[in-house]
Amino acid sequence: MVTASATVPSPIRSSRPRFNSIQATHSHQQQFLYQQNHVTGTLRREFLKGLALSPLILKVPLSQAREIEVGSVLPPSPSDPSFVIFKASAKDTPALRAGNVQPYQFILPPTWKQMRVANILSGNYCQPKCAEPWVEVKFEGEKEGKAQVVASPLIRLTNKPNALIEDIGNPEKLIASLGPFVTGNTYDPDELVETSVEKIGDQTYYKYVLETPFALTGTHNLAKATAKGNSVVLFVVSANDKQWQSSQKTLKAMLDSFRV
Repeated sequence: MVTASATVPSPIRSSRPRFNSIQATHSHQQQFLYQQNHVTGTLRREFLKGLALSPLILKVPLSQAREIEVGSVLPPSPSDPSFVIFKASAKDTPALRAGNVQPYQFILPPTWKQMRVANILSGNYCQPKCAEPWVEVKFEGEKEGKAQVVASPLIRLTNKPNALIEDIGNPEKLIASLGPFVTGNTYDPDELVETSVEKIGDQTYYKYVLETPFALTGTHNLAKATAKGNSVVLFVVSANDKQWQSSQKTLKAMLDSFRV
């Protein structure tokens, strides 16, 4: 018996739609690659532009970085909330990091700004064995005046290790050595108006009132000094005639608050 069989032909498909589909897919791929390259190129341009501008953004002078009102970064003084309190620590100065100066503190108005200390004046280049005095920190208030902390190696003033300020001499002898660092240029004994001695705990402080018409720091200077460890620390507040009229009470409060 013969069985007839028939082969069902496969449907005939047009190659044209498939070709169009391939074209469309290729077109989409090209469009995607173009968009991707465009985005990548844009990002690359922005990145390179950022690199070009980064020195302007990142290399801000230290003076500009520091010259902000201290009230935005320092806490209020517990004894008088109208002031803020600055407590120096190892992160603040080279001498504190080297252990050549003991931590110190004082109050100041919240509107004052911390100023940059030039490297040559900061003692950064000579720590831990500086032979000459250096400036620790500086602050300034446009309407009130200026303040700075100056430190002197103890050995510059006496050969006695860990000497007390009394071991160096009387207040007049000490200011004769450190006077130029109060005025910023020269010191004349006739400029010394008043001296006093203050005892706070075990620490003795010498206090000074100076009228300094030719001083670079200002025509009015108040200073307070003590010796501790390897150094003598001198706190100076200064004002010109105009500032002094309205700010002498503030400057005296700052001076009284100084502690090492």
